[in-house]
Order: sequence, then C-alpha cells, then structure tokens
Amino acid sequence: MAANQGYSILHDWPQARNMANGDNFSPMTTIPPVGAAPPVDTTPSIEPRLNGPFRVSNVTNLVNAKGEVLPTTPAYSLCRCGHSNTKPICDSTHKTLPFDSSKLTDGSQNRRVAYRRGRLTVFDHRGICSHSALCTDELPSVFRLRQEPWIDSSGAEEARIIAQVQRCPSGALSYALDGVEHRDQERPPRIFVRKNGPLEVTGGIVLKVEESAWGEGASKEHYTLCRCGRSKNKPFCDGSHWDGFEDGQ
Repeated sequence: MAANQGYSILHDWPQARNMANGDNFSPMTTIPPVGAAPPVDTTPSIEPRLNGPFRVSNVTNLVNAKGEVLPTTPAYSLCRCGHSNTKPICDSTHKTLPFDSSKLTDGSQNRRVAYRRGRLTVFDHRGICSHSALCTDELPSVFRLRQEPWIDSSGAEEARIIAQVQRCPSGALSYALDGVEHRDQERPPRIFVRKNGPLEVTGGIVLKVEESAWGEGASKEHYTLCRCGRSKNKPFCDGSHWDGFEDGQ
C-alpha cells in the first residue's frame, strides 16, 4: 500500500479484539491519507480573546456606519479595548493599557419580563440591552421612557410593534404570537460597526463563549458586542459607550 493513501484498520487487529473488554473502537476505523490537509473550518465565528480583541473568522461582510463594506481577510481582529488608532481594527493597543475583559455584572438583571396583550407578547431583557434607543425613538407610544409599565402594547398596531421589535440590535426585545416565540431572523452573516457604539452582529455568527455568558432567552442570531472597553457585561454591550466613546467614523 502506498504511503500517501488512506487505509482501514481491519477487524482482526489487536485493538478490535479489545472491543470485548469495552474499548471504544470501530473495526473499520478510517485513517486519513498521510500528509492530507485537515478540513478547513468555514464557519463564521467571533472569539473574544482574553484581555484582547475579537478574533473574527470567515466574516467578509464588515460594514461601517457609512454603509461601506470594509476590506477583510479570512481572519482578522476587531478592537474591543476602545483605544485602537485603527478602529474598528485592533492595533494591539490593549497590550499597553492594560485592558481587562472580565465580566463584572452580578447576574441580578439576567431575566426577561413578559408584556402580554391579546395574542401578542413582547419580551424585554434589560440585562442585555445595548441602549440603542431605536425602540424609544421610533415607537415612543409603546416603548415609554420613565413610565410604568414601560412597554404598552396598546400604543400601536400589532404589526407595527413586531416590526419595531425586530429592529432591536441586541436581542433584548423579542416577541411571541399565540405563545409561539419569534426570536431570530433569517439573514446573512454581518457585523455592523455602529458609529460611536457597539458591533451589531446578525446572521447567526458563532460567538465562542461559554453557554453561561448568554442572557436568559438571548438570541444567538443577533447580539451586540462592546468595543468601547467599558461594558460591565463583556463581551456584550451594556450602553456604556454613551459616556463619551468616539470612534472617528
């Protein structure tokens, strides 16, 4: 047999006989060809590096606040310390600060509140809100600042409320109709760099964090990531960028 060809381990090998003793072994385990390249992972993903940047893989749709698609490579790093001179791209400034990527929240706001009216239920999760203000600016009759309850589903038609909820970039807002929750949307992978704000991620880009990092009922199809370096809910945005963060866009 040529050295560069794959082959199978036959059932009369000693390892196969060990199956009787409970060893986990397949009698026809395939060995890859010698020198064969490992399969290439093309999954769009974001990895928050410890005290470092967001390492992005296989996401070409990186869009700035002007709507321009920025040039990318198969893998690149996005600043999350807030001090890179080449925002949104990391320039390793985090190594000189230093930057602490720790999550500092105590979990007390990790809960969803349901606002029901008829067959429509609007869910709100204050703990993962990025405070984009899209809901309060665009539909103030429903999303009412400094009023209780702050969501009043009688303030607009059902379809209008749903359309507004779907514009929530962080996933803090979601909805259900007749008890069936509609949380995610079908869209291509995309990272939008909000002016003086977070990274708004859509399209189900895999975020490489522990399951416990996600808020209760949070969407993994869309979420917002802190890039000002100040969020207490890292890697997610908590609206801290409103306190003077500027990115030069």
